[in-house]
Amino acid sequence: MYSFTVKKTGMIIIKQEGGKIISGASMKDVPNILWLEEIRKEDIVSVGGKGASLGEMASIGLPVPKAFVVTAQAFRRFLVETGIEKKIFASYERLDVEDNEALEKAADGAKTMVLKAKMPAFIKDEIRHAYKKISAEDMIVAVRSSATAEDLPDASFAGQQETYLNIKGEAALLEAVQKCWASLYGARAIYYRAKQGFDDHTVNIAVVVQQLVHSEKAGVMFTSHPITGEPLTIIEGSWGLGEAVVSGSVSPDKYIFDQRSEKVDDVLISNKKVEIIADGDHGTKLVDVPAARQDTQVLSAAEITKLAMYGKIAENHYGIPQDVEWGIVNGIIYILQSRPITTIGNKKEAKSMSGQQQNAKIILQGQGAAPGIASGRVVIIRDVKDTGSVKEGDILVTKMTSPDMVPAMRKVAAIITDEGGLTCHAAIVSRELGTPAVVGTKTATHVLTNGQLITVDGEKGLIYEGEITAPAKPAQVVQMAAAAPHIITATSVKVNVSIPEAAARAAATGADGVGLLRIEHLILGLNKTPGWFIANNKEEDFVRELHDGIKIVLDAFPGKPVWVRTLDAPTDEFRNMLGGENEPHEHNPMLGWRGIRRDIQSPDQFRLQVESFKRLWKEGYDNLGIMFPMVSHPDEFLAAKAMMMACGVDVEKVTLGIMIEIPASAIMIEDFLKCGIKFASFGTNDLVQYTLAIDRNNENVADMYQPQHPAVLHLIHTAIQMCRAYNVECSICGQAGSDPKMATWLVEHGIASLSANIDAIAKIREAVARTEKRIILEAARNRDAE
Repeated sequence: MYSFTVKKTGMIIIKQEGGKIISGASMKDVPNILWLEEIRKEDIVSVGGKGASLGEMASIGLPVPKAFVVTAQAFRRFLVETGIEKKIFASYERLDVEDNEALEKAADGAKTMVLKAKMPAFIKDEIRHAYKKISAEDMIVAVRSSATAEDLPDASFAGQQETYLNIKGEAALLEAVQKCWASLYGARAIYYRAKQGFDDHTVNIAVVVQQLVHSEKAGVMFTSHPITGEPLTIIEGSWGLGEAVVSGSVSPDKYIFDQRSEKVDDVLISNKKVEIIADGDHGTKLVDVPAARQDTQVLSAAEITKLAMYGKIAENHYGIPQDVEWGIVNGIIYILQSRPITTIGNKKEAKSMSGQQQNAKIILQGQGAAPGIASGRVVIIRDVKDTGSVKEGDILVTKMTSPDMVPAMRKVAAIITDEGGLTCHAAIVSRELGTPAVVGTKTATHVLTNGQLITVDGEKGLIYEGEITAPAKPAQVVQMAAAAPHIITATSVKVNVSIPEAAARAAATGADGVGLLRIEHLILGLNKTPGWFIANNKEEDFVRELHDGIKIVLDAFPGKPVWVRTLDAPTDEFRNMLGGENEPHEHNPMLGWRGIRRDIQSPDQFRLQVESFKRLWKEGYDNLGIMFPMVSHPDEFLAAKAMMMACGVDVEKVTLGIMIEIPASAIMIEDFLKCGIKFASFGTNDLVQYTLAIDRNNENVADMYQPQHPAVLHLIHTAIQMCRAYNVECSICGQAGSDPKMATWLVEHGIASLSANIDAIAKIREAVARTEKRIILEAARNRDAE
């Protein structure tokens, strides 16, 4: 849950439940226009979810069309300069969002105020200047709303504000920007924010102005399965602009790419009757697809594979699965948007219908889009104006849902649509709500009738006649399920965690501990550098936030090792935070002042981290281990150890280790072992890059990134053998640890533990167990042969 505050100073603050500040920006310090190359994820309060995501994706080398953002601060200045700010807020006092009439009245009034207000000349001029700078001629652009409460880890806000496509010319651009501002106060947006617990008065909106990609084919990609989190990239695509897929106007082709085998696993070709294309110089239109193309496969195998690669780059960068919009023109792929998938594991308890299902009549079939089973009466909605007839427990049936239908969608027991796929609006919102849904049935609005009693199976995509009750599971079935065998391996299989919110899901994998807990998100999320807390006498706030975040993960893994990596944030990430004004401008921050080298030279920054660790050890969390990143010489480990001792830590009684991510640390591993490290863990993402001089996020050389390059394997093998000789645990926590093939090789070469991404734990444990059994079997056979 999040809350938003706008201080009198102009500071905009986003707080997460529990008081954690995840963003903040001063209105007076942020310009009206920001360019894509200036934007990072920490700028969400200025550029909104879409803007922050686009900037972040561009920074890691993904092919993003050029763009600029009219900032949220420009919007706030517009409200203040025109004098409508207080009037808008007054119109929302004591608003009951469940009162449709009152909601529509308040929304219409607020939108009218925004649309009628005269945009200040200085904001107009800056938008015009940016538009001319992006292209000397009038470029055709997409103008997309980007609210500051959007694309957050547990709320997608899909479709709540407006997007205007095919906009050309200054006058049309300015009008579209103001319409985007007004859409912040649409009825559906107000309703959604209220239900998600956001303070409607303090949410702002930025506007992304981006080169319009006249997609010949486009769609949406989930980098992992949106329900189960399995490592399956699901891509849906159709002809024309991607709005047809997102809105559910068309039932798209569906492609499944298995990340484990790195092959296209399944292809479903749909009949694509319509497409959305540009309409002259302004707007878009829905047109019929020629018969010859309706049943033609949209994507080639090569395009599917390349899209999956881009998706994996985005997922690895963000640390969580992503929902990515894409478009293709003349064979060139463009990434148009990326947001977190908010629905993995968010489903209602599935009922067992096995007994009655066998005799039940199936009357309709589509794609299972949101799991769960529900029975109810059909209510067919042919127009959003009819949603007032929807009652609690109904089954909503419509051609396709729209954001305007969200209030009704919250009431119903299940949702069925004629059109759409796994990535359409109905599917995304249903999964977020935990409501069973079946999409793409083609004929639901014609086959079903109002008041008809049906049962929906949102996992299998089946609609049954009548009500099917769910018998209780026999006791012996429950006991058998509880007694399901857990694969035991001699090699520990641990899990990587990036944010405390993922701790419960990570623990549910049955992992043997946490091999990497990154604290960057805990610190960067405060939007203030450690130096800011020190300079402003707020050290206790920093220590408490770090302590509380780590404690959540420790509590999820009682008695199991949790290895916390000290701060490893490049200077370019610090620069965007409060207190980052004096950060050095480095040509390549990834090779710059970061990791333990920075902590050693910034003793107060290191001291604050150590204070958090000390408190946790004092509270009895003896399973907490600390590892130092970016070490290149044993002297750095000894210096960090001495600094901890100076802070009052009994360094001989705590678990201290290092990351092996620089070739130097792999080559000098015996010297580190002689200095007393208690564990070492390979950070293969950096080790591969630094060994091969390959930037894995650079699309021009990404295909040359080889985790199993002979030079990399030589460094890893040598370090493993040396750690074994000294009886010190050697592990891996980089991306290669989530690859079953690499896991097999590592076990064969004697690694003591592996730490994988959450969605890879099951396959890695299976690969480890299989390899261990094979080694034992081969050893037994060799003994017999002797």
